[in-house]
This record gives sequence, structure tokens and C-alpha cells, in this order.
Amino acid sequence: MQPLADFTQNALRKIRFVLTDIDDTLTENGRLPAKSYQALESLQQAGLKVIPITGRPAGWCDHIARMWPVDGVVGENGAFYFVYDSVNRKLKQRYWKDESARASDRKRLEQLRKIILAKVEGCAVASDQKYREADLAIDFCEDVPTLSKSAVKQIVDIFEQAGAIAKVSSIHVNGWFGDYDKLAMTRIFLAECLQTEMDSAQDIVVFCGDSPNDAPMFGFFENSVGVANVLDFADNLEQQPRWITKDRTAAGFVELAETILHAHSTT
Repeated sequence: MQPLADFTQNALRKIRFVLTDIDDTLTENGRLPAKSYQALESLQQAGLKVIPITGRPAGWCDHIARMWPVDGVVGENGAFYFVYDSVNRKLKQRYWKDESARASDRKRLEQLRKIILAKVEGCAVASDQKYREADLAIDFCEDVPTLSKSAVKQIVDIFEQAGAIAKVSSIHVNGWFGDYDKLAMTRIFLAECLQTEMDSAQDIVVFCGDSPNDAPMFGFFENSVGVANVLDFADNLEQQPRWITKDRTAAGFVELAETILHAHSTT
């Protein structure tokens, strides 16, 4: 990982799309500070497209797409994207699986919920679970005392033994059935909503994240950035970001946004 300060001005000026995780990337201590929201708005006002790529639930993403200064949102680790058409006041929802398949998956995930809660002491179903469409989120440190790494691994193992995908964020283990992740739905979003083929857009996209479920994005995008707290997961990252900020969490994202905006203001 190289210091963000080494990101060249010429490369920064080419950036047109800013993709970002939310938890512990835009937030700090579980809250969205004004400085992060202002950074999103400033990027958008400067003409960049801003898209959160998150593990958070459909209910939250409905709000984010409608209310935040963003150009769409990919949620539940790639289960869908939402885009709000402010002119026609209509929310477009694009899911990886249809409603019937999601309903079937939820029944299987309910069985896994019972097994995980019975076997892994101290974990809990995430408080945002009731707003989810496609996955099961198990809390290991958001609203419960922080679990050990071995307990988190046990949760992952239970999901995987049942044939589910499991990804670790900074607060949850998310499990689902399906061959998608953040990167797969981002590819679809860029093609369908921004008429951009991801494979040929490396020089115009930056992605910012902080945890293992961001690894596919870190590995694919040449301009991938980790906020400094990504180092907390250094031993568990299958793929690492190219760049790293000086600051942690929200301050790290603001550092990235200001770096991009400064470069664009000096063209």
C-alpha cells in the first residue's frame, strides 16, 4: 500500500467516478459525520459520479438513493442497485435475483440464523436485518461486545459449510446464496446506469473501502484506496488497496475527497 500523497495529480484529474464503502469508511464510531456528507456533496457538485457500495440493507439503501448526494447505491454486498430518478421521482430497483428466489433464500438463511446463534456465543442478528432483502447479517461488534477473531471465523465457516457466501465487514458477517459480490453488481451498475464498461474504465474510477468484504474491489480497481483503519484487517485481506490514507474512517475518506477535488480544481 502506497501513501495517498503519492497519487499523481494527472491521475487524480482523470477520476470521474468515486465508489465508496460506508461503514468505517464514510462513518466514524457508527455515525455519519457532516464532513463525510459534505465531501460526497462536494464531489457531486464538482461533476463526479458518487456511488456507495455497501453491505447495508435494502431499506437503508432506499433512503440513501433518494436522500443522499449520490448517483446510485449498490447494497447488501451486491444483491441489488438502487437509483433515484429525481426528475420523475421514481426509484429504480435492480436485483441480482427475482423475488421468488430471494424468498426461497430467506428460508434457508433462517435455518442458518438459528444454527449460528446457537453455536457462536455472543453474536446476534444485526439490528438492520428486518430491512434486508437478500442476506443474513450477523453482528460481531456493532451492538454486541466485540467477538474474537476465532468466533468471527466460526460464523464464516457455518455459512460456507451450508453453501453460502460469507463476507466479513468491519461490523458484520454477511451471508447469502448466490454468485455475486460488490464487484459483480458494480459492473452491472456502471454498464446499465452510467454506460461504462468497467474493464476499460480503470483510469476514471476510484474505490475507497476498509475491510475484507471490499477485497474484490481492491483487487480489481487500480485506483483502490484504503482508509487507514484497513490496516486493522491487513492479515485477513485477500487483496489489498493500492493506496492508503493517513487518517482513519471518515477523516480518511474526506482526505481522499479533498485530494481529488484539489486536483480537479487545478486543471
